[in-house]
Amino acid sequence: MTKKQQTFAEAMTALEEIVRQLEQGDVPLENAIDLYKQGMELSQFCHSKLQNAEEQLISIVQETGETEAFDPLKGEN
Repeated sequence: MTKKQQTFAEAMTALEEIVRQLEQGDVPLENAIDLYKQGMELSQFCHSKLQNAEEQLISIVQETGETEAFDPLKGEN
């Protein structure tokens, strides 16, 4: 299977389809194992994308171009 650069939405759609197939219960064992492996890879990919997005959202770019961790209490008096 050739890997292309996949978006988060594409990976989630593929993962949902794998879950649907596995939940039906009529997948032969060998195929179920392959689907499970693919699902775990997709799950890890999605988790990584979400972590990356979270890291980007919780840092602030200063005027100097440096980033600093977001502190929701900073600036409140």
